[in-house]
Amino acid sequence: MKTDTNIRVVTPNDLPDLKVVIEANDLFPSDMLDEMISGYFNQKSESEYWFTYEDSKPVAIAYCGLERMTEGTWNLYLIAVHPDYQGQGLGTSMLHYIEQMLTARGERVMLVETSSLGTFEGTREFYRKCGYDEEARIREFYQAGEDKIVFRKSLTDRK
Repeated sequence: MKTDTNIRVVTPNDLPDLKVVIEANDLFPSDMLDEMISGYFNQKSESEYWFTYEDSKPVAIAYCGLERMTEGTWNLYLIAVHPDYQGQGLGTSMLHYIEQMLTARGERVMLVETSSLGTFEGTREFYRKCGYDEEARIREFYQAGEDKIVFRKSLTDRK
């Protein structure tokens, strides 16, 4: 498994490489990343974090943010590893890094949402292996026949 020594905050110079990661995973139109991250670069908010894993260039991305109107509940909005680097533990390292950082700050809960479609079974299994439990399911949330599944992990139960 890879270690977290190559994990760092995203900089504006990382965007071209991170767009390649997003495109390679067919997550959403990569141009949307510019708008998604612009506020972070401008404000350096304490309520959201963007990280990348660098292996001579950025090859993974993760983004989490504080849930509004909560005390210590965070949502992992995005985590992706370029397909050429998957299976090496980078996603797990990034997720654990974020959890450790938030735990050290005294945060309580991490949530993550994903689809019920069969093509997302690997994603759901990843979260289960990382200690997340299915907390909720909203039927037909994304479209007819596609539920939203919410996974949850307590950050206060970490050893």
